[in-house]
Amino acid sequence: MKNLLKNKKILLGITGGIAAYKTTYLIRELRKVGASVRVVMTNSATYFVSPVTLAALSENTVIADTFPDLHNWQINSDTWHIKLGQWADVFLIAPATANTIAKIVYGIADNPVTIMALSIRCPIVISPAMDTYMWENKVTQENISKLIQRGIFVIEPEVGELASGLSGKGRLPQLKSIINELEIVLKGQKAILKGKKILVTAGPTYESIDPVRFIGNRSSGKMGFAIARAASKLGADVTLITGRTSLETPINVKRIDIETADEMFKNVKKYMRTSDAIIMSAAVSDFKPTHYSKKKIKKENLQSESLTIELKRNPDILEYIGKFKSKQQILVGFALETENEIESARKKLKNKNLDFIIVNNPLQEGAGFSYDTNIVKLIDKKGKIKSFRKMPKEMLAEKLMHIISAKLINKK
Repeated sequence: MKNLLKNKKILLGITGGIAAYKTTYLIRELRKVGASVRVVMTNSATYFVSPVTLAALSENTVIADTFPDLHNWQINSDTWHIKLGQWADVFLIAPATANTIAKIVYGIADNPVTIMALSIRCPIVISPAMDTYMWENKVTQENISKLIQRGIFVIEPEVGELASGLSGKGRLPQLKSIINELEIVLKGQKAILKGKKILVTAGPTYESIDPVRFIGNRSSGKMGFAIARAASKLGADVTLITGRTSLETPINVKRIDIETADEMFKNVKKYMRTSDAIIMSAAVSDFKPTHYSKKKIKKENLQSESLTIELKRNPDILEYIGKFKSKQQILVGFALETENEIESARKKLKNKNLDFIIVNNPLQEGAGFSYDTNIVKLIDKKGKIKSFRKMPKEMLAEKLMHIISAKLINKK
């Protein structure tokens, strides 16, 4: 097997978490496979592992202060961040604390690690490690999503015993996992879906009552946009049909904005025939008003204290695709259920001829509309269930797309 790290230049950023001590072993493993290692670290990190130790293991000077000339183990140059930025093939931050992650998101450059995050010219890989509650905090999850959206690679922390004595998600991954991620990044993300066309729907649909009011739902579109971004990163030609949302269009994704279910249906029919996979994550309104008032309905003109709006069903877009899709196409649906989730999802999977269905419960904390995280179960055509713990939607989308991709590539 080819050694992808041989002669590669790894810049290692160490921040102030208890897992910082593990970087001594990480440096040793990286050097065993032939990589050169340079280290930058925060002042807090020096409380967990000595710069002298790291310098000895890496056989290179260590930057532990923004002004390195203050310490004799560091290079005497006020442009060290530029030189290291030009030198490195990849910048690995491990462990990455919640504090450092937040600083990188907002461009705060007040220590060697965050300075390098702004000035580096190579790919950045972040390996978070922290207490479970800090990892699951909404702010941290939002920040992780933003990093992934910007093209930064994030290694999911592992579940296990933490420094506090508690057990949960937040452990620094095994060194082998970190090294494997570096190999993937240095090789370049494998474009396993190159030449494939993926159609994704996202967001809500709005059905107008009058020029001011509408019937809609709370969908933010975040899950669908994350899936479109993940598919594009795998090399697919992605078309995203979305209801109203303030989200930015993912890089290299063709975006089509719609408002109503009929508009979404029209565009889905236009692109479905040429799509290899169709992922229907949009929250399409089931009903629309029978009558539309061209003028704003004024309460002063009502004959009573109540207003009755007659509704009629919207077309079932997912059912339509299921009837007319080819055997070579992959169709993925979503089910948002508040009770009997698995039973309801399996029924929908069968009745609408889906290859996969992704089900979640909006009553669970951290799942459903508006959140940057989600908790889902993926059910395939054979009834096999894969459960995913709460994680950022961007990270979840990448995991889902790898499963869908494997099915698409092996589709006969």
